[in-house]
Amino acid sequence: MNKLSLTNILNSVTVCMVAGLCSAENHNLEIEALATTVCAACHGKDGNSPIALNPIIAQQHEGYILKQLKNFKSGDRQNALMLGIASSLTDDDMAKLALYFSKFKAKTTGASNSTLAERGEKIYRAGIEEKNVPACGSCHLPNGAGIPGQIPRLAGQYSQYTTTQLESFKTGLRKNDVNSVMRTIASRLTKEEISSVAEFISGLQ
Repeated sequence: MNKLSLTNILNSVTVCMVAGLCSAENHNLEIEALATTVCAACHGKDGNSPIALNPIIAQQHEGYILKQLKNFKSGDRQNALMLGIASSLTDDDMAKLALYFSKFKAKTTGASNSTLAERGEKIYRAGIEEKNVPACGSCHLPNGAGIPGQIPRLAGQYSQYTTTQLESFKTGLRKNDVNSVMRTIASRLTKEEISSVAEFISGLQ
């Protein structure tokens, strides 16, 4: 998707809504076009990203996707590309995109390093008591499904992406966690512990 096409699609959605010229059906078609072109370039047409550094958003909770889009637009979550896209979307556009991708089933590749995943499982299941690190599964659930409206789904997420996000929470680069929970937990983890728990998460179904 080139820059001109991206601009045309985003402008089409925005102008259509502002001018009140679109029917609900036409607007839904505009959203689908946005999802299958602009969003698909990084996340895949069905939300299953072909690139390990970009998140799989298929099957992710609708409310979580919506929150992230709003956070990108407000700057509460930093990403230059997502800021540019989200800035051109209305709240209704974001809600429709969140619903669109949440309905697809995640297609996961699984863990590739069993040794690392085994270490990560211990952290995910039991936490690290001496560091006051709680079990990841206590919030994200044992199967990584998360809780709609509260906790994001993690199961099968690319280990590279999860690692990057945990490191961003650790350094404070990412700050849109509720009550600083993830920043606090990640700050207590070493890079090896982060990579191991991320590897285990990638194997959850």
